[in-house]
Amino acid sequence: MTKKSLFSTKTIVATGLGAALFMVLFMFVKIPSPVPETNLQIAYGVSAFFGAVFGPICGFLVAFIGHALNDFISYGAPWWSWVIASGVAALIGGAAYFMMDAESGKIGKTEILKFCIVNIIANFVAWVIVAPVLDIVIYSEPVNLVFAQGVVAFILDAICACVIGSLLLVAYAKTKTSKGSLTKD
Repeated sequence: MTKKSLFSTKTIVATGLGAALFMVLFMFVKIPSPVPETNLQIAYGVSAFFGAVFGPICGFLVAFIGHALNDFISYGAPWWSWVIASGVAALIGGAAYFMMDAESGKIGKTEILKFCIVNIIANFVAWVIVAPVLDIVIYSEPVNLVFAQGVVAFILDAICACVIGSLLLVAYAKTKTSKGSLTKD
């Protein structure tokens, strides 16, 4: 595994592109759940992917900026508790960056399993703990509602992070040439 930089030009560019992609997907590609203001959002698969490939800081910024911009454009102001929770999910999920080397083109079952486990834990912390607690503290929201929303968001976002994120990781890895795979004729 090569030494990884969390602050390269490539990472900064990826953060900007990822945040824009997250915002657009978050805004337009969602499936409502039975719980109010809680949707299946494939954008969380994108932030999980960016966190795994470019690091936890990139993942955090992709989700945080993308979610905040969506809220500004769609509602006029961000719902900070959920914006922060989106960032936390991608930040913690970005720990997968240290467990694999997507740049090498070697993403197998073990790496995907690690990626999914880390993202399930990350989404649990973000949506079952961070978002409901901040909803109560910042907005004085009803306890039963915010924890119901948090559990549904955890399930939906963990599924999106694992499924969409894994598909993106495998596709990304296939674009990379493995070291030593080319021979001189």
